[in-house]
Amino acid sequence: MPLFAYRARNSRGDMVKGEIEAASAESVAAQLLNSSITPIEITPTQAKKDLLGNLKVKLASSKPTLDDLILFCRQMYTLNKAGVPIIRGITGLQETTRNILLAQALKRILLELESGRELSTAMAQQGDIFSSLMISMVKVGENTGKLEEAFLQLSSYLELERDTRSRIKAALRYPTFVIVAIALAIGVVNVFVIPAFAGVFKGMNLELPWQTQALIGLSDFTVAYWPHLLTLLAVVLLGFGNYIKTPGGKYKWDKTKLRLPIVGNIIKRALLSRFARTYAMASKSGVPLIQTLTVISRAVDNDYVAEKVLSMRNGIERGDSMTRTAMATGLFTPLVLQMLNVGEETGAVDEMMDEVADFYEREVDYELKGLSAAIEPILIVAVGLLVLILALGIFLPMWEMTSLAKR
Repeated sequence: MPLFAYRARNSRGDMVKGEIEAASAESVAAQLLNSSITPIEITPTQAKKDLLGNLKVKLASSKPTLDDLILFCRQMYTLNKAGVPIIRGITGLQETTRNILLAQALKRILLELESGRELSTAMAQQGDIFSSLMISMVKVGENTGKLEEAFLQLSSYLELERDTRSRIKAALRYPTFVIVAIALAIGVVNVFVIPAFAGVFKGMNLELPWQTQALIGLSDFTVAYWPHLLTLLAVVLLGFGNYIKTPGGKYKWDKTKLRLPIVGNIIKRALLSRFARTYAMASKSGVPLIQTLTVISRAVDNDYVAEKVLSMRNGIERGDSMTRTAMATGLFTPLVLQMLNVGEETGAVDEMMDEVADFYEREVDYELKGLSAAIEPILIVAVGLLVLILALGIFLPMWEMTSLAKR
């Protein structure tokens, strides 16, 4: 944001000078006048370069978490309900928030508010911090005079989102730990264990079985070319990371995630739960249907599902019903489509979508509880194969050595 130098006179007529960071010279003038200071001259200036300070800020900065946004919405709800002026409330939040990026965003919002802009407009300029859903809800709250209710609904929605993510992470923690442990075990065996046994076997001049020869060959290859293997792995991971950042790559990856064995169904139901919950909340708040679907397409955080939602929006713009457009996407189960149809007939789509969200959340809970049970047999088979390979490749020659020693 530009930096402006100013000369002004305070209420006692004394000359004052200083610098203010603002979006425009008009914003600077508004801030000064609100502080009972009359500006005389306002000119843009260059900010002093503090490379070390900027580096420290960047290293300490991280994007606001759901907990940060929940706390922000809760505090905004409390302040608005108590009748605290919004500029005064955000000033306090900006000074007390723990997240650096959120504090900087609130500072810029404060400057916009002091320039006479609406809160939703100021938040829209901080799109990397606040989602389109939050901005739309705040705008509706401003238009209807129920801003505190908008922040209350947003905090409840974000809490449900946080709980869902926490349950998914907790369910995946054990399988991830086991898979990492197996990978480390394979690496240690290849680099340290098998070479030690290989030296013993070569000293005995035994005819080694093919399993042992394969293990020793794989171990020799790993020891000789491990820098190249690590480099190849890093290149593959970086290439994949860059690929899924492209529009086409992200779309294909988002579509593939929904088809993954075991976890794909959970991801799909969690996304549809988010779709239904967002729709119900926006509809209850009075957001127009077309705008609601546009907001949802950005809130689901999946390009494939977003495309389906936008196709629903296009169908409704052509005059199709909500149920018919939802059926055409192929995302929803017959039960959900029936509930949606009932909601359209009774004029209570938002209530039905709340029921749909509850239905999908129960399904996600059920799937998460059975996730470990579904993955455990696969992990057991993987560990069993590892033990079998080691037994055939290492223990068989040792048994032959023992038999020769007894003779």
